[in-house]
Amino acid sequence: MKITASDVNKLRQSTGAGMMDCKKALEESNGDFEKAVEILRKKGQKVAANRADRESSEGVVLAKVSDDNTYGIIISLNCETDFVAKNEDYIQLAQSLADHALNFTDKDSFLNSDFDGMKVSDKLLEQTGVIGEKIEIGSFEYLSSEFVGSYIHAGNKIASIVGLSQKFDNASEVAKDISMQVAAMNPVALNEDGVSQDIIEKEIEIAKDQLRQEGKPEEMLDNIAKGKLKKFFKENTLVNQQFIKDSKQSISDYLKSQSENAEVTGFSRVGLV
Repeated sequence: MKITASDVNKLRQSTGAGMMDCKKALEESNGDFEKAVEILRKKGQKVAANRADRESSEGVVLAKVSDDNTYGIIISLNCETDFVAKNEDYIQLAQSLADHALNFTDKDSFLNSDFDGMKVSDKLLEQTGVIGEKIEIGSFEYLSSEFVGSYIHAGNKIASIVGLSQKFDNASEVAKDISMQVAAMNPVALNEDGVSQDIIEKEIEIAKDQLRQEGKPEEMLDNIAKGKLKKFFKENTLVNQQFIKDSKQSISDYLKSQSENAEVTGFSRVGLV
């Protein structure tokens, strides 16, 4: 049957595939729109298989928070090149997927959910065929609390979400400030209790090695190393870090100045840099 420009444009608008790819798919399917979509998806699967071993270290990272600020998510839509990551259509796809991701608490449920008439995982395969690069969801983070705020760093390469134990007048601004802190300073844990024993032992050993190189006596190493560990906690746990907007106070001090009884309950950070 004759394939019209209108048919090709309809398929292009629906799938995002190139004009020639759409025309070939319609010709192969004898004008059957659904079969043409399936053909394009199969092309995506073929491309995905060919590029399975490629690195997808570029992309877009987005954070979204629910309307009532009680939960939020971060997802990264990964690709192979920065050129694709900066494309407006690619960013819009990431935005749409992030909006959809707010309905789920884990990556598997999200990937198997219906999106635009197909599973999210199938949509990614389809777009792999359209774009010609490996496209995948790299990270999926979910956080719930009494109040959740977020921050996305310029360029969509880093995003963070923070949970607070209560909602108060300017909780939105405070949660954004602390999310910005997380994005900038990349803490290893919320507080000392959240630091794994492996990290603690590693830091103590590093400190001891440095002290030995400085010629410190072996019997003094434990006490000095403990002091260095306290410094590590101060610099690398969120509530103890110096606030990037005011180095005279810690994050804990800043939060207390805004709400006497509020606490940070958790955070997540995803970065591609």
